Amino acid sequence: MSGSPTGAEAEPAVTEAEPVTAVDADADADAAAVAAPPPVLSVRGLSVRFRMRGGAHVAAVTDARFDLAAGECLALVGESGCGKSVLASALLGLLPENAQTAGAALLGDGTDLLTADERTLARTVRGRRVGLVPQSPAAHLTPVRTVRSQLEETLRELTGVRRPALREAGEAAAERAAFPAGHLDRYPHELSGGLAQRAATALALIGDAPLLLADEPTTGLDRELVDRTVDELRRHVGDDRALLMITHDLAAAERIADRVAVMYASRIVEIADAADFFGDPGPRHPYARGLLDALPDREFRPVPGMPPELSALPEGCAFAARCERADEACAVVPVLPAEPSSGAACHHPVAAALEASRA
Repeated sequence: MSGSPTGAEAEPAVTEAEPVTAVDADADADAAAVAAPPPVLSVRGLSVRFRMRGGAHVAAVTDARFDLAAGECLALVGESGCGKSVLASALLGLLPENAQTAGAALLGDGTDLLTADERTLARTVRGRRVGLVPQSPAAHLTPVRTVRSQLEETLRELTGVRRPALREAGEAAAERAAFPAGHLDRYPHELSGGLAQRAATALALIGDAPLLLADEPTTGLDRELVDRTVDELRRHVGDDRALLMITHDLAAAERIADRVAVMYASRIVEIADAADFFGDPGPRHPYARGLLDALPDREFRPVPGMPPELSALPEGCAFAARCERADEACAVVPVLPAEPSSGAACHHPVAAALEASRA
């Protein structure tokens, strides 16, 4: 006898979901790429070597890789001599003649800062698309002209402001960097280090460049002015602007950074979200954790030993000689993960050790 059993309800029909094809996946990826704007700066494999007498080389920057998105502040931190300022100089074409560069540093429009000629850098990049707060402001200020005249000239060139509005615009630019109006008619040699720093900051902010490089922008400032200066730098960041801040001041970095990149012996050894870096779980690289532990408001314990000379870097991990976790694996240079955008170049990251101890 055929047919459905008596009293049994017919089972509902099952509709199978249509499989996602490779074409659909590619279309979704293309749509996501269209929706996401390109980074303000994309650095890939940036290396800088200095040729020395006798054929020696100094490896100042090695294989730096990171992206800087619009609306983001990335703080680049590390001990003196690790290559931070050389990286910034490479981005602006300000390296000496004995420098050799490799890799790429692309602005959002595709301009490669490492291969652009001096005419392009001078006329369309510096000040207009990439602003700089220099580490040595006195060397960047014209010694025979007052601060006021330098501000007004920069305003004319970058914003088109003309007299009679120029004087007021110059004073507003000075106020933006907390430079006192009473010192505007002084020459650079008449300024203290802190005032020279604020004058250089005022000049850098005028063009509202999409990318602002601030190389030790708080040098010579007291704590109140440090906070005011970094807050103003943070206000520069907007929907189409980003900030790369190079600093020894971890408190300033914590105040304004979205992400932190840690540099050691020419390499970026960790990139992390600022909240994770300064909070919980903290840095993953032993060196990065040591930097935080050395702060007076933390453990106030210095990182043992000294960094290696950039002219004589070891074959393996450059931090191994100072690291209590070092073993035979550290004879090979650890690599910063390409994906995700954060991680540590370490064979024995701290977070992994903490997780193992809790297990």
